[in-house]
Amino acid sequence: MSATTPETATAPLRVLIADDQEMVRTGFRLILAAQPGIEVVGEAADGAACVELARRLRPDVCLVDVRMPKLNGLEVTRLLAGPDAVDPLHVVVVTTFDQDDYLDEALRSGAVGFLLKDAGPGLLVEAVRAAARGDALVSPAVTLRLLSRMADRHGPQCGAAAEGAAPHELSERELDVARLVARGRTNQEIAADLYISVATVKSHLVNIQAKLAVRNRVEIAAWAWESGQMGRA
Repeated sequence: MSATTPETATAPLRVLIADDQEMVRTGFRLILAAQPGIEVVGEAADGAACVELARRLRPDVCLVDVRMPKLNGLEVTRLLAGPDAVDPLHVVVVTTFDQDDYLDEALRSGAVGFLLKDAGPGLLVEAVRAAARGDALVSPAVTLRLLSRMADRHGPQCGAAAEGAAPHELSERELDVARLVARGRTNQEIAADLYISVATVKSHLVNIQAKLAVRNRVEIAAWAWESGQMGRA
């Protein structure tokens, strides 16, 4: 029997919320419960409880705050989604603190999303649905700053310092997609720019991630800037 993704199954997406502030948990629960096809199956007020609940309930998505007692959200993410996790879960890190160090550590720990708490209800729902598909969603403000940081660091020498960097056997079209990801384009925008379907863009992204051994589009963007590919766009 073929596996069924959460979005194609009749069962709702099951979400676990972990935050030490009851008001935040309640707000997230109300937002998500109002959406069709999403069910909040558990809440945790500290990191240790989150890990225990997540391993027992096996939710489709865990929303995890960074600063929690007992275990912080980055440690929780590493335990649930990191390289040593036996059966990793989809974790979205949600925080008030807009710090690059948190983003870098969250992605290294296996998170498939990084969301600021002021991002708004729509983006929260979008992040949950994206995470359930295994796609990454990072708050737009964070993404723009990250890409700007990469451009500032590599722009003047882009294509020179890493001129000999191998493109990991990416096809020309895959390189086109990777460069557009690195410029912050959405899947829909990439499809329009390259005159291909969104489904084809997603297929290219899957291939790119496999060839580069990366987990999300932020890491694709980092590779494109740091390997000098942006100078060839």
